[in-house]
Parts: sequence; C-alpha cells; structure tokens
Amino acid sequence: MNSKEIRAKYLEFFKARGHAIVPSASLIPENDSSTLFISSGMQPLIPYLLGEKHPEGKRITNSQKSFRTEDMEEVGDNRHNTFFEMLGNWSLGDYFKKEQLPWFFEFLVDEVGIDPKRLYVTVYRGNEKIGIPRDSEAVEIWKKLFASKGIDAKDADLAEEKGLQDGRIFYYPDKKNWWSRSGSPEKMPVGEPGGPDSEVFYDMGVDLKRHENSPWKNEPCHINCDCGRFIEIGNSVFMEYIKTEKGFEKLAQKNVDFGGGLERITMVSQGKTNIFETDLFVNVINKIFRLSGGKEYKDNQKAFEVIADHIKAATFIMGDDRGVCPSNTDQGYIVRRLIRRAIRYGKQLEIKSEEGGWTKEIAKIIIHDYSDVYPELGRNADFVVEQFKTEEEKFAKTLERGLKQFECEKSKTENGNDDAECKIISGSSAFDLYQTYGFPIEMTIELATEKGFTVDENGFNEELKKHQDLSRTASAGKFKGGLADSSEETKKLHTAAHLLLAALRKVLGPDVVQKGSNITAERLRFDFSQKEKMTPEQIAKTEKLVNEAITADLPVRCEEMPLAEAKEKGAMGVFESKYGEKVKVYKVGEEKPFSYEICGGPHVDHTGELGHFKIAKEESSSSGVRRIKAILE
Repeated sequence: MNSKEIRAKYLEFFKARGHAIVPSASLIPENDSSTLFISSGMQPLIPYLLGEKHPEGKRITNSQKSFRTEDMEEVGDNRHNTFFEMLGNWSLGDYFKKEQLPWFFEFLVDEVGIDPKRLYVTVYRGNEKIGIPRDSEAVEIWKKLFASKGIDAKDADLAEEKGLQDGRIFYYPDKKNWWSRSGSPEKMPVGEPGGPDSEVFYDMGVDLKRHENSPWKNEPCHINCDCGRFIEIGNSVFMEYIKTEKGFEKLAQKNVDFGGGLERITMVSQGKTNIFETDLFVNVINKIFRLSGGKEYKDNQKAFEVIADHIKAATFIMGDDRGVCPSNTDQGYIVRRLIRRAIRYGKQLEIKSEEGGWTKEIAKIIIHDYSDVYPELGRNADFVVEQFKTEEEKFAKTLERGLKQFECEKSKTENGNDDAECKIISGSSAFDLYQTYGFPIEMTIELATEKGFTVDENGFNEELKKHQDLSRTASAGKFKGGLADSSEETKKLHTAAHLLLAALRKVLGPDVVQKGSNITAERLRFDFSQKEKMTPEQIAKTEKLVNEAITADLPVRCEEMPLAEAKEKGAMGVFESKYGEKVKVYKVGEEKPFSYEICGGPHVDHTGELGHFKIAKEESSSSGVRRIKAILE
C-alpha cells in the first residue's frame, strides 16, 4: 500500500466513524509567533481540548503538516524526519479509551495489513505523588485486542531495568508515557492540559544498532529504547487533566488526542527498515542519484537522507500559504539552515552547482509529488524555486569566506612551526567554522587532512554539546504552541489582540494583516505586515481606538458559519488553511462590529472586562513585518 492510499484510507476510516475531515493547519502557528512551527496535530486544537466548541463537532480527523527543529541532527538514523505528516484523530469530550484503542488496532491490522505479532504497546505506570493512577484500563483493552488475533499479551513493568520479560504490554513512567506540550507533569505550567498515553511500537525484527560498538550493547533490550529494533508508529493521548495551583484536576471533558506518523506507518506497511526507502522519498532519492553522477544511496546514506529531508522541509515551509523565506531570524533562520545543510552534504556527493543551482530541481519534484494533497505547494511553486536559487547563490559566497577563515585558522595554528602539536585545529576553531560559516566538521577535517593538519574532534563535540544544551534549554521555555495558557488574563489579551488588529487597519490601512502573535497572561506580542516604523502619532491613535472599544463595553459574540459565508461577510482570517467547511467567527460589537475575525477562541464576553490597553513597544520583527508589545493595566 503506498503512502497516498494509507493517508486516504486513514481519513476515510475515521470519517466512517463520525469524524469530520479538516484540512491541515498552516506550518506557521496561528496564535503564537514564539512557537516557530506546528510540530503536532494537537497544537492548533488547544482551545477545543480545553472546552471550546469546534465548528465541525466533537470528532475530527486530518493529516497535519508538521516540522520539528530538534530532529535536524537525528536525520540519517532510518526513522527521523524534520518534516513529516501526522495522521490524527480527536475526540473533544466524546469517546475515550474503549473506542480509540480498538479503532487504531483495527486500522493497523485489518486496513493496512500489519502483522499484529510485531506490535507492542506501552501504557502509563502512574504517579502517586500527583495522584494519577496506573492505566490498568488500557492494559485490559489491549489484552482483549491481542487475544482477538490469537496472541496472549502479557503485561510487564520496569522494562527499562529488566528488559522484555516475555511481555507485549509495558508500563512506563512520566518521561515516556505522559504527554503535554511542556513534557512531563513537573514541567507543566498552571493551566496546561495533559494526560497519560498509550504508544504502539513495531518490531523491526533485528537489533539494528546492537553491534559491538553500540552504546546500548550493555543495556536491557526494551521497546522504548533507542537502539533501533522497535519503532513507535502511533500514540493515543488520553488528555483528561489540567494542572492547577492545587495540583492536577480533571478537565471538564475527556479528550482523545491521537497522532501517527505517516512516514513510519508507510515504512512498516511496505516492509522497509528505513523511511527513505518508501514511495514518500523514492523520486527525490533517484534525483539525488542523478545529480551526484550516479553515486549509490546505500554507500552515502546520511548525505542522501539529509538532502532529501531538508529540501523537502524547506519546500513545505516556503510553500505554505504563510510561507517564509530564508533569513537570519526565527522561522527564516531555520529555512536557511536547512537549505545550507543540504548544500553542504551535496558537496560531499560532489553535486555540481550549475547556473541556477541544483536544490530547486529537487524542490520541483517534491512540489509535483505533493501538490494534489497540499495544493498550496503548486500555488507557491514559483516563489519556492526562486528562493532556493537565491539562497544557493548566497551560500556559495559564504563558503568562500569560510574557506578564507579556515586558512586563517590554519595559519594561526601552524605559526611557522612544523611540530605535530602545532598542526591541530582546535575544537573551538572548528566549532566557529561550523557555527559562523556553516562548515560541517567533516568538511573541516577534509580540508585539514589535505593540508597535513588534524582536528580536535573531541573538543569540537564538547563545544557542540554545550551549544545544543543551551538550545534545548531555550526551546523548552520558548517553543510551545497556541496560547501560553488558558488563564483569564491570557483570554483578555487574546481579545485585545483582535481589537489591536482592527485598530491598526483603521490607522495604517486595510492592507495590514496579522503575521503572528505570542500571548501570555502578562502581555501580548503582535506581528503585522508593515514596512515603515509607526510614528508616535500612529501609536497613540491605535491605543486610543482600542481603549474606546474597551470603554464602550462591546459584546463579544461567536458565530458559526461556512467559510465561504464568513469571507462574504468580510471576516478577517489569515489562517484559513486550517479550517474546514465551518468556521468560528468572533464579532466585537453589534450592528457595525469593531472587529470581525475567524478564530478558534477563547475570548471574554464583553470588552469592558479588559482594563486599559497600553502599547509598550513598537519595533521591527523581520523584513516587511513590525511587532507591537502591549499590556493591559
């Protein structure tokens, strides 16, 4: 079964069980510009998981475009992508475990044809400290499902210490089988929803990395190890808790949040051991083979996979209807890093950059292969191709500067001395070449070898680890999707953001559109399209209009209607790719609304609840985009 058949079959499977099929959301988040990209299907759904009514009902399903920056260094291990498609289904206060687990099992075994003997599952071990019990209910459901296929599924605990123990169902702690946007329970802020989950793993059949030099060779074999034998293909999150000042309490509704990787499900369906061997990548891999002059994928696996993954990811990000181009900040920086990393690995394969570059030729194949599912790629094809061409030309110049810097580092190291200890490029110098000029350590080593030098690889790895640790620390606090929390203050600032956009359009003109926002309980940060810096008079007038709307104590009403009707009535909405047939429109004011926007919520009932609106700062965000930081006093 090819990937298109699996994607379509999944959506139809859940449609037949009462789910509305909704389009993928944009890769660029709606309510939070501090979250760089959508990395899971649930991120755009947080308001509905917290109790807002979804316009399409309580059961929805889709295939969500997703991107995870943190997986960039993992590409090349047979299972990781930066860009991937997440097959998802959600119950918003409707069905729960006894429906969800059998449905996914049925889909995998009866619809896709996966051998149930190769499936293993995990469940939540429980945590007495926070008052959340062991998930014995899920265990009993799984036992019955496996028994229906003639499999005696034993449950086991402490697999990370004792190994498989002839088990098929395994209990794991918070770190492995609890899911929230923030991670484990202790990391969750007040107002964050989460819950225990049950993951399904596929046995690849061999210990792919348990060779003599494997870092896992002395550890017990268990399914949640990273050795490569077992691969997760789906995760059902039972999101029924919210963190409060008092601890964990039940949400007003029990939710199911399921996500399954299309790439991984396709891989196991097709009997492969590598996602890059599936039909999702075959045309791109073949193109790299031709561009490299016939170099074989099996002999250059990592280079092929980095190029294929990174150019696909950059194509989808730039090809989004809210797509961004390469730059030195935020999403644009990630796009630039993806493209340049692909080019560097292209040099390892000796791909020649002819006039106009080669990366765009791979992008054209991706656009062709995916446009029927994601038509925005076709709409934005010219923009994508031009950006690849321009970025490749820019990087060629950067590489020249990097090579000069290498010669400088070599000269400083040598310092006219032929002693062996003076012919070692330091780890910090090698890392500077990597960080500033985009030189992979392999390129530095190759250049050093040609000149009779060596490189302190251990020192480089230490510097790289420091950098990655700092990046992860920053990411843990920064990259969370949706509104920062569900508090009343955050809700007020969300409504204030609607008033701000309406006021900006009145002051600066109707071409102003929202480019993103980050809303916490303390302040809002709002990005909007505008080339010139706002004058003090424009800022003051914007503030005045917002405060007049607040003083008028206007009602805030939610209406549900078809998307076409919302457009006809003039509703603002720059994130329309996420909406299906029906949308929610929030109207501020009655006969002549002050604001009329497509939005998932939540909002206050009257503007008089907001207090006094104050713009604290107006500054540049990126090319053609300004940023306002504001508070409610």
